[in-house]
Amino acid sequence: MPHLLARAAATAAAALTVLLTSPAVSRAAIADPPGTPAPDCVHHYADRRHTTVVNDCDTTVSVTVDHADGQWAPCRTLAPHDVATFAGYGFGENRVTGLRTCLPGTV
Repeated sequence: MPHLLARAAATAAAALTVLLTSPAVSRAAIADPPGTPAPDCVHHYADRRHTTVVNDCDTTVSVTVDHADGQWAPCRTLAPHDVATFAGYGFGENRVTGLRTCLPGTV
């Protein structure tokens, strides 16, 4: 029984190490608290088919796109000067209302 407990503790420690050092959940990948507007150095260009997001910041940021109709958009982590493409706003009254920070894997 003690060896099972030791093995479980070692497995938990290894998993925690992976989680804490993973770039996907690293606090360094988030310029501002999740849910706040993206920094001014992150820009977007939107049309019906695509929304292009450009990180002109000197730091890595994780952002998602907000739409007027609540359309879902993933959280993407962009290194300095990276570009990401999100879905566009489609037809109708929908439009991109802005960018906000996020935690990868939670949006």
